This record gives sequence, structure tokens and C-alpha cells, in this order.
Amino acid sequence: MSKPSAASATEPDATPPAVSSTSSYQRTRRLLLVGWETLISVAATFLGLLFITFVIGRLMPADPLLAIVGERASAETYNRVREELGLNLPIWRQFLIYAWDVVRGDFGMSVLTARPVSEDLLRVFPATAELSIVGIFIGVVAGVPLGVWAAVYRNSFLDHVMRVLGLVGYSVPIFWLGIMGLLVFYLELQWVAGPGRLEVYLDGEVPTVTGMILVDSIIAGDWEVFNNALSHIILPASLLGYYSLAYISRMTRSLMLEQLNQDYLLTARIKGMRQSRLIWRHAFGNILVPLITVIALSFAGLLEGSVLTETVFAWPGIGRYITNALLNADMNAVLGGTIVVGTVFVGVNLLSDVLYRIVDPRAR
Repeated sequence: MSKPSAASATEPDATPPAVSSTSSYQRTRRLLLVGWETLISVAATFLGLLFITFVIGRLMPADPLLAIVGERASAETYNRVREELGLNLPIWRQFLIYAWDVVRGDFGMSVLTARPVSEDLLRVFPATAELSIVGIFIGVVAGVPLGVWAAVYRNSFLDHVMRVLGLVGYSVPIFWLGIMGLLVFYLELQWVAGPGRLEVYLDGEVPTVTGMILVDSIIAGDWEVFNNALSHIILPASLLGYYSLAYISRMTRSLMLEQLNQDYLLTARIKGMRQSRLIWRHAFGNILVPLITVIALSFAGLLEGSVLTETVFAWPGIGRYITNALLNADMNAVLGGTIVVGTVFVGVNLLSDVLYRIVDPRAR
């Protein structure tokens, strides 16, 4: 029986590269399949959003044509404008025209501002985004640790305080909290600035880059504008942050309680693992995926639900813009704002899905 030669003994095996190549191909194929499914899901959701907004625009009792031509316009003028807007066409054709215009970013003209709705949305949406980002930052930074501590020290004084704060945040109307906040912190204590985003004499002092005054003032290096904008945004953002804190802390507490009762943590505790490592590395690490969903939904809720806050604080955001448009039967502005908010909601959920795959390798 012949012995294997030295060359054959040291010759690399060709099987591992083949297995590695197959595994890489399967991984790439899986990623492409997931990407394609996500794309189809987003497209179907956006199409459904377009259809719902179109139906709402046609079922509204207010007549948008009267807002354009006026109540004293003649029947001839009314019919002429109706034909110019394509409202005399079959309903299916109206929807196709509407969908194509929206895809091109054309939401029509606003009756209130006499400008394209897309320009108005580019002007007001950064104000809402800035307010919501600061609010969700406060809610996450405060809500997540408080929820974790409330779960670790269950039924303690801290836990009871957190549950009461959460109940108040859910029960008290946010517009009432806004009015009380203005009376106490602005009128009486004068700790913060009043309604609006900026004092009138500072308006237009920094060039618009992002539309967010805090960011634009940092880019321009104008700290007077930054401090003034911060004093205006801190109160409404804190109220939104408190509203999201109530939800985030409650959900964090619930998720942590479920993990703290698992057997693997009991085993780690018996082996002498430090309490901080056990809580933040293992228990908290296992709730990151559902917690991302909670934070994403809370942020999307702030974007679409800040109408009352913007009204109380005279904040020139998209919620106030849609409200004013709705009160004046400016349907192009109403539908355009609704589509933008819905699109952002879909985008936030898509971002949370991407973060799932980064945080949890099993979802890749």
C-alpha cells in the first residue's frame, strides 16, 4: 500500500471554498429576496395610502371648488374650473392622474398660500421633524433607563412613581399640559420663551440649509439664534417627550420583566455575574429588537400627532398647516400633508426593520 506523497498531503482541500461559495450565494440570494419583498410591501402600502387619501378627498363634505372660485361665482365659472381640474373625468381616470402627479411630487396649488403645496410642505415639515426629534430624544434618554430600573426594582417606590407618571402621561390631554406649561414656565417663572420657533427680530438671520433652526444655527455658527431657538423648543419638545416617555418606559418595564424571569438570567446570577452586566448586557440586549419597534412607533406618532402641540405653541409645523388647510377646505394641502406624514410613517417602519437586521443576526 503506497503512502501519500508530501505534495498530496499538503495539498489544500477544495471542498471548503466550494461550501463557502455556496453559503455566500445563498446569503446573497436571501438578501435580494428580502429586499424585493420589502420593496413590494412598501409599494403596496404607498399605493394603498394614495387610494385612501384620494377617497377621502372625494368624500369630504366641503367642496374644494368653492374655496377656489368663491361662493358667488357663476355656474359657468364653476363648471370651467371643474373641467380644468379634471373633476369631470371618470373616477378611475382621476385616480390615475392623481397618483401620477403625487409620484412626480406635484400636490397641486394651495388655496391659502397660493403656492405649490410641495413648497409649503418643504417649509413646514422640518419644523415638525425638529420638534419630534428633540421630543423622542428626551423620551428615549429618560424613558428607557426609568423603565429598566422600574423593572429591576419591581413594586418599589420608584416603580410606583413611574407607573403614576405613565398613567398621567396617558390620561391628561396634551393641549392642557401645554397651556399649563406656558402659564407656569413662560408667564410666571419666565424660564423659557413663548410660542413660536424664534423671536421676530431673529427670523431670517441664519441661511436655511436643513430647515431645522437648531441645526442651521450651528452650521452658521450663530449661537444667539441657537440659544433663542432652544428656549422656544424646549417646552413643547419636553411635553412631547413626556408623552413618549410614558409609553416607552411602560413598554420597557414590561419587556424587561419578561426577561428578568427567564431561567438563563437565574443561571447567570447563580454563577456570580455582576448585576449591571446581567441587566444591561443580557436582559436589555434581548429586548432591543422589540424596543426598536416601540421607539419607532412612538416617533412616528409624534410626527403625526403633534397637531395640538403645534396649535397651542403656534409652532409652524405640518400639523398646524394641515389643520388650517382643513378649516379652509384647502384639500390639496390637506391631502399633500397626509401623504407626506403617511410616507414618513412607512419610512420609519422600514428603518426599524433595517435596524432589526443589524441588532439581531437571526433576522438577516
